[in-house]
Amino acid sequence: MTILVLGINHKTASVGLREKVAFIESKRQIAFEQIHEQSLAQSVVILSTCNRTELYFHQPTVPPQEQSTENRAWREQCVTWFARIHQLDNDELQQSIYFKQNMDAARHLMSVACGLDSLVLGEPQILGQVKQAYQESEQFYLSLGTTISTNLARLFQKTFAAAKRVRSETDIGSSAVSVAYAACGLARQIFDNFTNLRFLLVGAGETIELVARYLTQHGAKNLIVANRTHIRAEMLAEKLNTPMQILSLSALQLGLNQADIVISSTGSSNVLIDKSMVEQAQKQRRFYPMLLIDIAVPRDIDERVGELDGVYAYSVDDLQNIIQQNLAQRQQAAEQAKLIIEEEAKSFFLWLKQQQSTSLIKHFRQNAEEIRLDLLEKAFLALSQGQESEKVLQELSYKLSNQLLHAPTQALQSMAKMGNVEGLQSFSHALKLEQ
Repeated sequence: MTILVLGINHKTASVGLREKVAFIESKRQIAFEQIHEQSLAQSVVILSTCNRTELYFHQPTVPPQEQSTENRAWREQCVTWFARIHQLDNDELQQSIYFKQNMDAARHLMSVACGLDSLVLGEPQILGQVKQAYQESEQFYLSLGTTISTNLARLFQKTFAAAKRVRSETDIGSSAVSVAYAACGLARQIFDNFTNLRFLLVGAGETIELVARYLTQHGAKNLIVANRTHIRAEMLAEKLNTPMQILSLSALQLGLNQADIVISSTGSSNVLIDKSMVEQAQKQRRFYPMLLIDIAVPRDIDERVGELDGVYAYSVDDLQNIIQQNLAQRQQAAEQAKLIIEEEAKSFFLWLKQQQSTSLIKHFRQNAEEIRLDLLEKAFLALSQGQESEKVLQELSYKLSNQLLHAPTQALQSMAKMGNVEGLQSFSHALKLEQ
């Protein structure tokens, strides 16, 4: 079998080029149709995210003596098509495109699905994106009245199994490695349960969106958002489909008076929450413990607030130290994940060899039966024409053995030329067993 990965990702190309080669829904459908019509592959899966575009092509096995030439020509054909559909020159792609084949392709797919090839090591979103890419491919081939090739389908199922093992058998996803998630993880260390706590989120940008998603996933129900523009905060609430109390920045004190946890990330050039504001809030809250996490640069929260009783204050620098420790943990888990991936990739190719062996034996037996029936028919014809039976039987046996031995003899000669000692030994051993 030949599996070819053709790809561009965040390691090899700029954002500008990655945007040019992305497959939006309409272009993905055109790509499926063109690949099918041009017979570029028996099956293909197209994975397109903000950080990567990869195509997983599958073609039936090419005879060994033709593989080098055939694969090179096929690869060039795929690249030419890829450049054409994105209206790019081949030269523009040369420095950024990469190829992986067969075992390397299987390892790469599994590494991608497990988050080992991501911008953020171990991030879990990519597995869902790989599954969606596979489902979209399934739907296209079903619309043609067929299915994804058995071998490519098996590879992706093995990949999903590998990702499940990596998640359950390693700590690859257990520690936060982004500022937003590290902030939420810190909050969980200090407060066991989010359900009855009040959260004040200052800002409504991408980082605060990630924070809000994490908090709601872990049971937070009482969210207050303070932002410079009211409409941006409303858009955040609508996007997350979560009810939120919305305040202007001028009403920050009102939010502070209610909040158990404050997480701030704005683009303000001035401190928004000073020591006196927190002191006033603590009096209102009867000095119940309060956590303030400032993930803005420059600071949103006065660094002196940590001097107040019952107040726990952390800056982005504190979070970066946590992230570095977590990255080290993830890197160690990644090494464990690589062992799982190697095991699953080898398991897939062992299955593949067994499938190919079964198919080869079936084909060989069918061919032998066709030869037998053809020669038998000719022998009956010769006998009916009055030819001497002994002569007919001699000719039948000679031609039968000659034709049946032709293919194995060629295979033995090929193994000898290629230095396939193991194959020759297996054949020799089989002969001895028959004796």
